[in-house]
Amino acid sequence: MNENVEQKSLGSADIQKLLAVLPHRYPFLLIDRIVDIDGDDSATGIKNVTINEPHFTGHFPAQPIMPGVLILEAMAQTAGAISMFKMGLENAGSVFLLTIDNAKFRRPVVPGDQMLLRVKKMKQRGNISKFACIAEVDGVKVAEADVSAMTGA
Repeated sequence: MNENVEQKSLGSADIQKLLAVLPHRYPFLLIDRIVDIDGDDSATGIKNVTINEPHFTGHFPAQPIMPGVLILEAMAQTAGAISMFKMGLENAGSVFLLTIDNAKFRRPVVPGDQMLLRVKKMKQRGNISKFACIAEVDGVKVAEADVSAMTGA
């Protein structure tokens, strides 16, 4: 295996690792695990959507649908997590969402779905990175967006 690839690959992150780098907590921590972290270039996050989540009581009681803004937030948290892992757990500062561009919602996400959040860094300038994000359920694209984030103390 190429030595550069070995150094770059960080593997996966369970909920404990996510809690160590993200400031979000219930009910706003919207990713459960990251199964594939390739340095700070790409990652695949997992969100297990359950009926227990508080937003489903009002969106919508008879036909619960995950709000699109929360799908975007899950994408942004996945991008933020890989940025924070790149900084290292011991000196992790904060990561801030700056922009959301080209957001499109393709189909509803409902309780029982497992949403995969595929995030790939498109470019970086200083402490600002732009990511292309795709959310999928059962191999079908449900949403996409480009998000920019800034890391800092």
